Amino acid sequence: MRLDGKVAVITGGASGMGKATAALFVEEGARIVIGDVQAEAAHAVAESLGPSCVAVRADVTSGEDVAGLVRTAVDRFGKLDVIFNNAGGVLREPDGARRATAEADGARRRLADMTEDQWNGMLALNLTSAWLGMKHALPYLIANGGGSIISTASVSAFMGMVGQAAYGAAKGGIVQLTRVCAIEYAEQGVRCNCICPGGTLTPLLYETPGRNDYETTRSMLSNLQPIPRAGLPEDIAQAALWLASDESSFVTGQAIVVDGGWMASAHTPIRRMEGA
Repeated sequence: MRLDGKVAVITGGASGMGKATAALFVEEGARIVIGDVQAEAAHAVAESLGPSCVAVRADVTSGEDVAGLVRTAVDRFGKLDVIFNNAGGVLREPDGARRATAEADGARRRLADMTEDQWNGMLALNLTSAWLGMKHALPYLIANGGGSIISTASVSAFMGMVGQAAYGAAKGGIVQLTRVCAIEYAEQGVRCNCICPGGTLTPLLYETPGRNDYETTRSMLSNLQPIPRAGLPEDIAQAALWLASDESSFVTGQAIVVDGGWMASAHTPIRRMEGA
């Protein structure tokens, strides 16, 4: 029960890394609120986890929605100890469905081929969303005597990858935003860190239209890094658990890479991610 008594907000909790983290946090004693634009899927996750989990439909590019998500945690469970700004990836339609193609929102376009709307949309979803989570959680964390802010960045923050101009820029921005937040609020007891996943087997990779299926994606990811398997959502959840717990109480301002050794390898086939 490493999170016994703690209250957490997890964005993007309807699937992938957010869903795995929600399950692990509840198992470790936390009460949580998950937010996701996929309302039906989010409520299904909450129902499966029992009364310790509440689901709220939230668009993380909307300050109003993010503020409401945080208030729900405080109103329902009395405080806030942790926020995991996990939502990101590709844009969705208003009903939560993924866009018809990944290229439609600029997720795989080279930088000169992107429109301004595509660029702005990707940064809103993958960077501004993390800032909004920090902004609206900080007053409650400070009032609570401190807490932990965790965000999902990516190895794309450090590696040049074809077709990831906006995504990589956004994730690099999260790393720097994390450092600034950590310094500005350390004296108030707030720690801020981010996780940088490598090739992780999530629906973002194998369910987005125009991309590979599950088995093809798993096989491809298994060959990206020295550890010969695909990263799993549970790998990221374990890192988030440590950062949320008191075991990491002297850790702040860090970008924790969870990538099976990808960034350590001098021969990583980076270009293969263009079709991932």
